[in-house]
Parts: sequence; C-alpha cells; structure tokens
Amino acid sequence: MTYHPKSDFIRVMIERGFMADCTDMQGLDEAMSNGIVPAYIGFDATAKSLHVGSLIQIMMLRWLQKTGHKPITLMGGGTTKVGDPSFRADERPLLTPDQIDDNIAGIKRVFSAYVDYSDEPTGALMINNAEWLDGLNYLDFLRDIGRHFSVNRMLSFESVKSRLDREQSLSFLEFNYMILQAYDFLELNRRYGCALQMGGSDQWGNIVNGIDLTRRVLDHEIYGLTSPLLTTSDGKKMGKSQSGAIWLNGDMLSPYEFWQFWRNTTDADVGRFLKLYTELPIDECQRLGALEGSEINDAKIRLANEVTTLLHGAEAAVAAEQTAREVFEKGGVGDDLPTLALSADEVGDGISIVQLIVRSGLAKSGKEAKRLIADNGAKIDDAPLTDAGMMLDAAALASPVKLSAGKKRHALVTLDG
Repeated sequence: MTYHPKSDFIRVMIERGFMADCTDMQGLDEAMSNGIVPAYIGFDATAKSLHVGSLIQIMMLRWLQKTGHKPITLMGGGTTKVGDPSFRADERPLLTPDQIDDNIAGIKRVFSAYVDYSDEPTGALMINNAEWLDGLNYLDFLRDIGRHFSVNRMLSFESVKSRLDREQSLSFLEFNYMILQAYDFLELNRRYGCALQMGGSDQWGNIVNGIDLTRRVLDHEIYGLTSPLLTTSDGKKMGKSQSGAIWLNGDMLSPYEFWQFWRNTTDADVGRFLKLYTELPIDECQRLGALEGSEINDAKIRLANEVTTLLHGAEAAVAAEQTAREVFEKGGVGDDLPTLALSADEVGDGISIVQLIVRSGLAKSGKEAKRLIADNGAKIDDAPLTDAGMMLDAAALASPVKLSAGKKRHALVTLDG
C-alpha cells in the first residue's frame, strides 16, 4: 500500500528519492503537519571540507527548511575525537582539537549556501556537540547514560557486526561512538526540542539508539529518517572520482572541476541525480532523464549548472559552462581551468612533464603519469604527448601550457612573473 503523506517534507522525501527508512512515518508526518519540527544531521569534522558524498544530507536539510521546518547542523567537535567506526575496516586517525576547529570553520562555509541561519522560527542552527561532550564526567555518564545500553544489542548492529565478523579490531574508544551519538540526540531534544535525526542508511543503528535513549531518559517521542547510501549506476561510491574526492569547498576543488564532475554523470544516473541534487520540478527531472543519444548531454549540462549554482552561485556555473565549451568544442584554453602556477625558481633549468602532470592533479603519482603517457592518454596543448622524459624550461612556459588526461580532464601550467 502506498503511503500518502500530509506534510510537504515527507512528500518531497518520497517523491525525490531521499527516503530509505523511517522509524515511524505516520507519527513523523503527523508532527510535521502540526507545526515546525527541528531536525538534525551530524557531520564529523575529519577534513576541512565535506565532499559530494554529504550533499544528499545537505539537500535534505535544505528541503526541510523550504517546507517550513528548522534544520540543525550538528558539528562533531566532540565525536570527531573518537571517530565513527560505522562500516569502516580500520580506525580513523585521531585529530588534535586545533585541527578539528580548523575543519569545522572550513565546513561551515558550505552550509550557508544551502540553509539560512537566522533568528526566524525556521532559521537554521549550527551547534557543536563539544558543548556537552567535552565537560562530561565519566562516572556520572556511565551511571546515568551507560546503564541504558545493552552490549548484546550493540554487538548486533550491522556496523559493528561486520567489523567483528572480519575479525578486525574494534577499539573500546570507537565502540563508545554510538553511545555518544545517541547522547547527542538526547541533548538536542532536551536543549532545542529537536524531534528528528536524519542520516545515511549506515547510521540507522546509531539513530535508533538515540531514539531509544531519549524515550527512556526523557520519555519524549522522537523520530529517525535515513536516506539510501548512494552509489552510481556502475556501483561506485558517490563522491569519488579518478582525481580523488569531489570537495565542496571552492578552495579545495575549483567550481569548474565541480561542474565537470556533474557534467560527466553516467546517462543512467541523470534523472535520479536531478531529483536529489537540484530543485527542478519532478516532471522536468523525469523528462531530462529520459532523453537519449546526444540530447542527454544537454540534460547533463543542466544538471551541472543547477548543482553548481546552488553551491558556488550562478556566475560560477555560467563561467564553468563557458570554459567547458571553449575546451571541448574549440580546443581552446578556458580561463576557468584548474591552474598550476610555477615560480621561475621551481622551473630552474627545466621541469619534467611527469612532475607537471602530477602537480596539476591529473595523476596521483609519477608512475601513474608515465602510464598515462605510455597509454597515449596524455596531451600537451591538444597534441599527443609521447615522451615521458620531456623537460619544459622557462621559455616553453612563457605562455600557458595546457595539459590533458583523456578527453575530459585538463589543467593549465603558467609561469608567475
């Protein structure tokens, strides 16, 4: 039987493909029909930027606010000190408090592009769980919170079980993570009336724990909702590409490279990605996703423009499309290409082409760069590059040099001064 939601938020989640599971769909739908529901998603500060893998969650918070509810972006200043073991084969490296604070500052910049932090009733809140986790007294916490957790039940959660089944070590530090995340939900409910936690479906166990704990301690009715863990149609994890993570911060990945990532979407994913990552009407997403042949490229450009506009603004999207046209259609050099600027000292008597390919981000290592050249996958100024021993001096770099890896990845090398 299909469920017909009363609230706009639940309807959007179902229609656009955000919904994997919900702990009590009717109860949550009812609550959302009756007033503003504060809801949160937690983000650990393990890097200076989130990447595309987190964009589905950020879009959920955006739709939450657009449909009249209050988003809470919870930064894991406290939990990052422990590290989430969910479905990981190894323990995360531990970061210092200063590194964590730096990372949070970098991540904050992205959220402001998607949600509005204001004093309005639906204005978003940015909260750091270090507020309540840093000052915890261990014995009090064990007595008041720890007693509500059954180790037998914690061991049965898939995220823990999969690690133990493979006989990989799970430290006591990491094992505490799900208790801390459950406690976050309790504190957010107590302090801000937060009634919903959202996350990827790998967070189901952690979310259910938080609901259980809050019911036991505060006797409050709260909810959980998860989104599907997204893979591309060829089975790859969303957010990774040949050149590494697709970061959301413009200083870690240029708007042009971000645009290009979406332009390179596989045909089979276009319709689904338009629903998840843009605000185009559903029927328009379906129409564009159903295009075939060369027309599907127009849909991919529309996808790239819409997603880039949300994150980096309309001007960046227009500039990226223009650069792409110059690069691909005219074989020219666009102003917006990722650029490696070298000083005269760095070039000296000459710099190897292999080094330039690696430093411009077109290959991860010298070995990979040499393989690219051997496989006829590299070009210099649109001409095939066949000599892996080639050196470029200052005279050769007097005007910008364009390097290419395959048909779609390009970079400029320039000489400063």
